[in-house]
Amino acid sequence: MTTAHEVPFDDMTVDHIELYVSDIRAKAAWLVDQYGLTVEADNEHEAAHSGARSVALGSGRISVVLTEALDEEHPAAVYVERHGDGVGNIALRVPDATAAFREAVRRGARPLAPPVERDGVVTASITAFGDVSHMFVERRAGAAKGALPGLRPVARRAPAQGMGLTDVDHFAVCLEAGTLEGTVDHYRRVLGFDMIFAEDIVVGAQAMNSKVVQSRSGAVTLTLIEPDLSREPGQIDEFLKGHDGPGVQHIAWNSEDIVRSVRNMRSSGVDFLNTPDTYYTLLADRLTVRWHSIDNLRDHDILMDEDHDGQLFQIFTRSVHPRRTLFMEVIERAGARTFGSGNIKALYEAVELQRANEGSYR
Repeated sequence: MTTAHEVPFDDMTVDHIELYVSDIRAKAAWLVDQYGLTVEADNEHEAAHSGARSVALGSGRISVVLTEALDEEHPAAVYVERHGDGVGNIALRVPDATAAFREAVRRGARPLAPPVERDGVVTASITAFGDVSHMFVERRAGAAKGALPGLRPVARRAPAQGMGLTDVDHFAVCLEAGTLEGTVDHYRRVLGFDMIFAEDIVVGAQAMNSKVVQSRSGAVTLTLIEPDLSREPGQIDEFLKGHDGPGVQHIAWNSEDIVRSVRNMRSSGVDFLNTPDTYYTLLADRLTVRWHSIDNLRDHDILMDEDHDGQLFQIFTRSVHPRRTLFMEVIERAGARTFGSGNIKALYEAVELQRANEGSYR
């Protein structure tokens, strides 16, 4: 039963993702040309005074803010120095940012920035995991659609072709061993999330533990992963080493038609992980594909899974991060709402294959 204390979090969605980057122009071009986002706003009018340059890009319900520090003491500078480019803030849209902030702090969240209103938008921030924060965002009546404090609309730079990406499906988060349970408890207790899936994955001599937490609205999903130290070190251990601590390993984007999205993204330069042909031979014996043909899946290296609600299709990009600590996923859900048992294992095995072929994280 929902209580009054849970009301600030009940309608939560992903407002935007903020990436801290070392070269904002190069990263913006990457998202426009290869992921089909459109440049919508920036803060050039006040960048010199704010200590950082920011640009907002969007597609469908996807909103990404890139921030490059101009001041070495800016949080983006500190983050990039330690981790390289990566997700520094997962902003959460709520009906009342002040109430959400106060309730989260009352429940034990560590405050970062108190509520403040600017340009019709109220924001307040708390810590999340590692050096990642959550900003509560409330858009009041009269605020421009998608507006963010300090950013002004600019002449839109649209991609040459759309990629069909519509929304954020989930974030995969790598955690240090022994912190998974505490992080799950934190999201359940502080933000009212539910744990919707749990699995221990064993691949050869390596293993990891994973639990998925989701907001009451179902719109914010985090796949939380920790390494199993009783087994041999693997990709999660190496992410933690390369990233220098916990962080977002990948962002999963929803697609309305994954075959079309992958075809367009690949033609625009996105490099995806390959899938062995034997996977599709086994797939035909294991499942009945009801949405895309097996030939189409094979031609585009797309993986498939199933749960009691339907089917889903997914593919992972090859990381272009200098430390190989951030990559992307494209996912199409044909009724499936949860994470089937093959989903996380497929990710682990695909990244292990890349790691084996290209060497470990730097």
